[in-house]
Amino acid sequence: QVHLVESGGGLVQAGGSLRLSCAASGRPINRYTMGWFRQAPGKEREFVAAITWRDGDIYYATSMKGRFTISRDTVKNTGYLQMNTLKPEDTAVYFCAMKASGGNYPVANVYDFWGQGTQVTVSS
Repeated sequence: QVHLVESGGGLVQAGGSLRLSCAASGRPINRYTMGWFRQAPGKEREFVAAITWRDGDIYYATSMKGRFTISRDTVKNTGYLQMNTLKPEDTAVYFCAMKASGGNYPVANVYDFWGQGTQVTVSS
């Protein structure tokens, strides 16, 4: 079992920045991939980015490139999502998740473990 806890969400004005954190605990995660997803009210869960824990290979949803940056700290067992130039349409609950290494990074239902989510609200 991998336990994930997100933090760092909040209310920010359009154009602002936030950094989300996802602390992982439980079993060793060196062979896992961490993904970030978001879900706005009334919409499906949307892939944001993913990073392989051991090698740091990174994958972004096309629409997220340039404003969002995923990273991880293998000593702290914590992943991060830096979000810049935020827009009202970025308002959503943001989730981190982990899966055994492999493909299909944008597919939510291949992830084995999920955090509880953190709310990001961007005001205009």
